[in-house]
Amino acid sequence: MRKIYFVRHCSAFGQHKDSPLTNDGIMQAQLLADFFEEQNITFDQIVSSPYLRAVESIKPFAERAGIDIEVDNRLEERILSDEPIEDWLEELECSFNDYHYALPGGESANEVINRANEVLKPILNGHSVTNAIIVSHGNLLALVFSQFDKSFGFNQWKELGNPDIYLLESNDVDIISFKRIWDSK
Repeated sequence: MRKIYFVRHCSAFGQHKDSPLTNDGIMQAQLLADFFEEQNITFDQIVSSPYLRAVESIKPFAERAGIDIEVDNRLEERILSDEPIEDWLEELECSFNDYHYALPGGESANEVINRANEVLKPILNGHSVTNAIIVSHGNLLALVFSQFDKSFGFNQWKELGNPDIYLLESNDVDIISFKRIWDSK
């Protein structure tokens, strides 16, 4: 059984790629490390967005487990537009309703899913990784999740926590289960 843990980063100061974790985010990263230690699993791979908030979210666990964090630019947050958007939430909802929809300089949902799948598919279809952690951002993860749960959309994106964890279990042929496993208490 292959297990892929998808982690949305902890609370951070802003959306810039170099935004660090807040004090709460630092504590959340320690809770994530505790959580993964409690799973009593040997992880083969940790892959993270290059954004500081994503790397810092998984770093305490990676250090405890002695696992290198592979940084992959394909897990960066989605670019909705290269220009400021006044009604960005409405535009984002449109993009969840039409996976081909893209603003000027932005990525469609399909484009985001395709680049994320370039990271995910080798893990899912390969034989060298049994247990992996993928750390990224809410928008990208919500779109990836929609492949495994067709009801996952804009409203579910709004409900994602910082941090959050979803577990995908598969065998060599099928997805066995996909579910939220993080309890923020």
